[in-house]
Amino acid sequence: LRTLVKRNLDGGVTGLVPCGTTGETPTLTSVEIERVIAVVREEANGKCPIIAGSGTNATHSTIENTKRIRDWGCDAALVVTPYYNKPSQEGLYRHYAAVLEAVPGFPVVLYNVPGRTGCNLAPETVERLSHFDEVVAVKEASGNLAQVAEILERCGDRLAVLSGDDALSLPMYGLGASGVVSVASNVVPKEMSALYTLHKEGKVEDARVLQAQLNDLFVALFVEPNPQPAKAALHMMGQMHNVLRAPLLPATAKTTASLKEIVDRLGLL
Repeated sequence: LRTLVKRNLDGGVTGLVPCGTTGETPTLTSVEIERVIAVVREEANGKCPIIAGSGTNATHSTIENTKRIRDWGCDAALVVTPYYNKPSQEGLYRHYAAVLEAVPGFPVVLYNVPGRTGCNLAPETVERLSHFDEVVAVKEASGNLAQVAEILERCGDRLAVLSGDDALSLPMYGLGASGVVSVASNVVPKEMSALYTLHKEGKVEDARVLQAQLNDLFVALFVEPNPQPAKAALHMMGQMHNVLRAPLLPATAKTTASLKEIVDRLGLL
């Protein structure tokens, strides 16, 4: 974990998100979550913000988790929409409002990933929530660029819109997104940082060329449940053991072979 943090920081990453889905948080104990956050904070040593995952599908536990990560010294909370129980838009609004009111003054990043949660945080609900001072950003992983554009139109002046999908990060930058919470950056932090910087500097064609070089990796990292492919890639790069917690499994031989070819082509082996 320390090596991974250092590699990301050396690669130009400007924020760290421990205890998200890529970190297999659903299978970690509260003691392990506290330790992960402590290690990340120690290794980052104030070099960038730490935004830790605290969302669950129960409002009361999300509140308690958010209080804990605040007390553990994190800079903000990443709060995913409640999964499985599929609340209405009013239910989603009240869920977030309860968290924001229970932990006043602590920054929160809304997280919309319908493919994993079974519910979509609609632009009008994001707009309602953006009036809370604590809401500083939304991680948008719906895959719907029209929805992203509507969120930016409704409340882009009040919060940052972050891509939650590596493959859509460049198109979202074009719409006005401020960054990406990236899976691929664990494997290619320099390249993901460069993709953002090139677009910000107006070097759109260079950014497009880099995106094209990375597209195969973006696809391969999601042909199996995340983070199975990411861990397989990092293992072959000598960065970590290829161990996952049940019910996840190591990537299949077919996926591993495909990843090896891609990682080798990118000069990472």
